[in-house]
Amino acid sequence: MRKTVLPLLFAIISCAVPVSAQQPAAAAATPHPCGCEGEPQPEVLATVGGVKISRAEIDNAVGSRIEEARGQVVEARKRELDLQINSILLEAEAKKRGVSTTKLLEQEIVAKVGEPTEAEAQAFYNENKARIQQSAGRVVEFGEVKANVVEYLRGERQQQRAKQFAEGLRAAYPVTVSAKEATPPATPADRARVFATVNGRQITSAMIEDSLRPLIYEVQRRVYDLRRQQLELQVNDLLLSQEAQKRQLTPRALLDAEVAAKKKPVTDAEALAFYNENKARINGEFAQLKPQIVGYLEEQQQQQLSASLAERLRTAAGVRFFLREPAAPVYEIATDDQPSKGAATAAVTVVEFTDLQCPSCAAMHPVLERLAAEYGDRVRFVVRDYPLAQHADAQKAAEAAEAAREQGKYWEYVALLYRNQSALSVPKLKEYATQVGLDRAKFDAALDSGRLGEKVRRDVLDGNRVGVSGTPSFFVNGRFVEERSYEALKAAIEAALKTKG
Repeated sequence: MRKTVLPLLFAIISCAVPVSAQQPAAAAATPHPCGCEGEPQPEVLATVGGVKISRAEIDNAVGSRIEEARGQVVEARKRELDLQINSILLEAEAKKRGVSTTKLLEQEIVAKVGEPTEAEAQAFYNENKARIQQSAGRVVEFGEVKANVVEYLRGERQQQRAKQFAEGLRAAYPVTVSAKEATPPATPADRARVFATVNGRQITSAMIEDSLRPLIYEVQRRVYDLRRQQLELQVNDLLLSQEAQKRQLTPRALLDAEVAAKKKPVTDAEALAFYNENKARINGEFAQLKPQIVGYLEEQQQQQLSASLAERLRTAAGVRFFLREPAAPVYEIATDDQPSKGAATAAVTVVEFTDLQCPSCAAMHPVLERLAAEYGDRVRFVVRDYPLAQHADAQKAAEAAEAAREQGKYWEYVALLYRNQSALSVPKLKEYATQVGLDRAKFDAALDSGRLGEKVRRDVLDGNRVGVSGTPSFFVNGRFVEERSYEALKAAIEAALKTKG
């Protein structure tokens, strides 16, 4: 499958087509149009030596940034109804023609969009030359960016064709829309509201909200972080003021006494050591960069001294925080017809979304093998594909792994792919099939047919639904594990086992 096809899948289903509401859906007032507030925060977010810091104080300071974050959910909900309508229509048309959605996109978009000519690319470059060079900060010749320009123009044309195709599908199938846009549910019962009926299938509020769960949690985390950072600042300012008052000093004088006076001059040896440790990431010679390095190290030292002072003051004042962290969502992730290790009845399931061309995935593969050996049938390990757009060979590598699984040698085959990530072209994928003892005739036929692309597409779509944005991504009993390490995964598994036990 051409690497442009999978992004096209998302292009077509996300093409917004104007709709007219035929029957207003029931709406209920919500605290915020985003419907993403989560658990209510207490009125008092912290106390410092008996002094209260209110939620209102914090929100007054960061309110505009909170609104900006929540606005992303508002905009996403507006688009989500159109996205789901187009997705259903795409599946219906593919079924009608007896082809996969991937094949349908190839036929209707890729095949019907002409390749940009060199003259067109040159014209685009000439029109945008000033912006291109301003962005690069130097003179950029056409030859350097030709491939990027061609890719951009191709993408623009495919987007336009995708929109036309989506409009045609809207006209060809019965689509009844009962709301111009989805609104957040005010009560659990509101999740049953029907926003549209497409080719006999209903799109409910629950479907919209489930699709938005990853974004809503991301926004809740961002709002929490904004409040937490502002709260930390206000706590430190209040502690400093209280301590300065006790000592009959100004806050500035207290800082000078506790921080500025304790700073030590950065030596040439310290600056040189820093330069040598970071030489690979630094542009320039030491003599030229020494003043900047010294300034940076002095700033680091001041921050450390300030943090140490704040910690001492907090301990003495008995600071208490009441800000509530948002609860991470728990997702239902399908594990049927997927490569797995461990018993299907295991109390804990670890799901990995992987890209076989991703170096981080290759680095984590031995970790998964180690954990699988340690836990045996107590934990089930399931692998799902998530080839990233920037990895040109990842899609076909995933299909090849599925072809190997059909012959019972998935794990041997993917281990070989991880060891050879720089050579994953189709001919190489076939060579590796021979190396692990697969029936080449069956393997080649499966890989060349493209039929396994639908299995990979299902994995990618499911990954998107649970917020996967990079690889490897791990979920333990449906809960995302942020840190990619043996220790983090083991801790998450142990916590899940205790919960189940």
